[in-house]
Amino acid sequence: QVQLVESGGGLVQPGGSLRLSCASSGRAINTYTMAWFRQAPGKEREFVAAARATGGLTDHADSVKGRFTISRDNAKNTVYLQMNTVEPEDTAVYFCAASRSWSSGNRYNTRAYDYWGQGTQVTVSS
Repeated sequence: QVQLVESGGGLVQPGGSLRLSCASSGRAINTYTMAWFRQAPGKEREFVAAARATGGLTDHADSVKGRFTISRDNAKNTVYLQMNTVEPEDTAVYFCAASRSWSSGNRYNTRAYDYWGQGTQVTVSS
């Protein structure tokens, strides 16, 4: 069983930075694709970024490419999302998730993820 807990959310001004963390307890994450999704009020949950279990491969949604960076530290069972140059449109609840699949057909799909955290709120506002 993988249990995920996000932290690091909060209120940030447009153009600012924030780093989210996702810590896993229980089973190690080193065999899982780890991802961040987000959900704004009234909208569907959407893919933000993913990191493959091994090899250092990452993928980012076009809307955050060049601003957000996903990274993972398997030794610490933790995944991070560095958010730079944030915009009001980035306001959402951010969720961490774990999947056994990296395929392009799966990593963007919420149904491919077996484990989810409870989410952390990020609000971008002046």
